[in-house]
Amino acid sequence: MAVPTFLNRNVSDLCVGKPALKPLSAAATVSEVLTLLNKSNEPHVSVWSCDHSKNVLEGECRCVGKICMVDVICFLCKNENSDNPSKALETSVSQILPKGNLIVRHLAPNSSLLEAIDYILEGTQNLVIPVQNYIGGKSRKTQSKLSSLSCKHRDGIEYCWLTQEDVVRFLLNFIGIFSPITTSSIESLNIIDCNVMTIRYHEPAMSSLDSLTLAHVEQTSVAVVDDLDRLIGEISPSTLAYCDETAAAAVMTLSAGDLLAYIDCGGPPEDLVDLVKVILQEKKLGALLELMDEELSLSSSSSCSVSSCSSDDELGVCRNNNGSGRYSSARRAEAITCYPNSSLVAVMIQALAHRASSVWVMHEDNTLIGCVTFKGILKVFRSLANARPITR
Repeated sequence: MAVPTFLNRNVSDLCVGKPALKPLSAAATVSEVLTLLNKSNEPHVSVWSCDHSKNVLEGECRCVGKICMVDVICFLCKNENSDNPSKALETSVSQILPKGNLIVRHLAPNSSLLEAIDYILEGTQNLVIPVQNYIGGKSRKTQSKLSSLSCKHRDGIEYCWLTQEDVVRFLLNFIGIFSPITTSSIESLNIIDCNVMTIRYHEPAMSSLDSLTLAHVEQTSVAVVDDLDRLIGEISPSTLAYCDETAAAAVMTLSAGDLLAYIDCGGPPEDLVDLVKVILQEKKLGALLELMDEELSLSSSSSCSVSSCSSDDELGVCRNNNGSGRYSSARRAEAITCYPNSSLVAVMIQALAHRASSVWVMHEDNTLIGCVTFKGILKVFRSLANARPITR
């Protein structure tokens, strides 16, 4: 199969087996988002804006963004919110959605894979695709009653979304089609991004808040380095997404190095929890301390609270079941690395195996060069499409 023909495949081919999105109204509060996240197996929740005054077959509801624990943590870390986190949690979720490029974008199911890649290269993180599910010839109905915070879609229509990771994984499954360029080094392909965000190991983690917010939007991470620019670890939005809201207190009080240990998938060490509490008291952030004590109390009192590392540990993956019953697969704070002469396909496999949206590139002495992102990888595949227009 020729590359142009392959890239002309319908994007719906990637939707097979994808779960339907559970829509959350943009009118919901941050507190209600936390409740939904704690009950969900997914790190993100789709946010929808609905206009039921229009009698249209499609478009009654549109996904306007996505939200995860990283958004909540960064929101609580702001000076105006740290003094009164309870009031901040009553803010409308629409007020804290990431701004800028269309992070979430609707796409028709018969759109091409090439179109999906183009949208991603423009800054889209999630592509929302309508899907129709049938059981015994009848459209599947939602079994559970929708809450007042949910948006009701037209009968028979559900939506899933595709991530950058989904597209890269799909391409890897057909990697032979793109040979031999996939065996080329990432350096020769010129996809190493040297404009990376870093923080020193002993610097306050709070000083990286703006970088962390940007990394969340760009789906990268903040590198933690020593004084010689040697890579030690990363503060990754992918890891923070599996924390709870009390991680905001850790960001505000700990050094970057201590934060790495705090957000590791095994859960925060007790000595670091105690250190966070002491610093909160010193900074007179009693309200945030109360929020932290309340969350820790809920987690410890739950009989089903489990945090353990399984055989997936060698892949840097932990299985957590927190006090709220939320089951998650979180990555360790350990950075995933490669070298300039690493092949494109090797870096793809690394990123997908570790569920990392970016892979750090370093010299033999561990000094940091830059990183390779999913967007950088997709640029290579996009360049393989020839100049002839792709037709349906």
